[in-house]
Amino acid sequence: MTQPQLQFSQMANLSTRSDVPPFYVMEVMRAAEQLESQGRTVLHLEVGQPSTAAPAGALQSVAALLGTDRLGYTGAAGLPALRQRISQWYLDRYQTDVGVEQIVVTTGASGSFVLTFLALFDAGHRVAVFEPGYPCYRNDLSALGISTVPIPLGPENDYRPSLDDLNASLPLDGLIVASPSNPTGTIIPEDQMWDLILWCRENDVALIVDEIYHGITYGEPPPSALGLLENEEKTGGPPLVVINSFSKYFSMTGWRVGWVATDQAVAARIERLAQSLTIAPPTVSQHCALAAFDCTDELEANVDRYRENRLIILQGLASAGFDRNAPADGGFYVWSDVSHLGIDSQQLAARWLEEIGVAATPGIDFDVRRGGDFIRFSYAGSADELDTACERLAHWISDEV
Repeated sequence: MTQPQLQFSQMANLSTRSDVPPFYVMEVMRAAEQLESQGRTVLHLEVGQPSTAAPAGALQSVAALLGTDRLGYTGAAGLPALRQRISQWYLDRYQTDVGVEQIVVTTGASGSFVLTFLALFDAGHRVAVFEPGYPCYRNDLSALGISTVPIPLGPENDYRPSLDDLNASLPLDGLIVASPSNPTGTIIPEDQMWDLILWCRENDVALIVDEIYHGITYGEPPPSALGLLENEEKTGGPPLVVINSFSKYFSMTGWRVGWVATDQAVAARIERLAQSLTIAPPTVSQHCALAAFDCTDELEANVDRYRENRLIILQGLASAGFDRNAPADGGFYVWSDVSHLGIDSQQLAARWLEEIGVAATPGIDFDVRRGGDFIRFSYAGSADELDTACERLAHWISDEV
């Protein structure tokens, strides 16, 4: 006898915390994989990850380690040598003194966000998020019972926030800022980031700055938000938390290693939470991350490739009629306005995948209210894939319009 399929959404006693929308890019990836399993070729412009593996030197280091180390737990805050190396990275790259005790290594930046939200906010607190923006901020906060306050951004300000918008959203307990942003690639200049920091201090708002795309920029590199505070101003006031990851610049998405850098008191709270929630980040991944710091030449070569890919996709999209795009000054995405086609972006992405084998991410992932008018394209893949994808899009447009 065939058992009935369980309708999980109708089952009693399930927590409403799990009633969050899907991360639509993962749905697109799954659909693309299904097509590939049928022998179809798919050009992946949806995936928010480098197409390269972890740096070769880091992989060699891990290979040698596997035969000599038992790879047991590290401390909840991470491998001491890795925390020290991250501290040195802030000093070398940003001329900023961040002590080892201010750094907690986490299971990816995703782990950083959950731990930080738990450390800073209680259920019912109000945290502002910008739209378009990374959907997991909103989903994680919702799952924890924290209210999100969406603040829309647009092309009139190059998708950068204004203090007027923030003032209109008060009262707030927290604010999340990403620079460079996913999906727009927008970088917040130093003077504007400083204004945001001061505004948060004046209004007693905790500030979380997502810097996971640092290192992948195409002009003057942005400073870390931690480096903008003078030494005597780093204590007191609302917390400033910076989150980074080895996934993007260091090309280590599947290794799941990130970190939090903040003041010592907040870091201690995050570490205590991590002791119960994760025990420790994956030990082998931490050793790989440590070795990745010695692979700068390979990592910078990746960025050079992204720089070339950026020009290819911007030119290719413009030729296909997509010329209303966000700045794309950092990261490896183009946020493109497709409203002129008159087709909702979810339907558009599904048609492109099925009809021409091009996978792209519908904008609803990043902007609940206006996302139907936008598509996010990733240019982290190969130049040949991007060329071919843009040609297919141009042909599709000429046939449809």
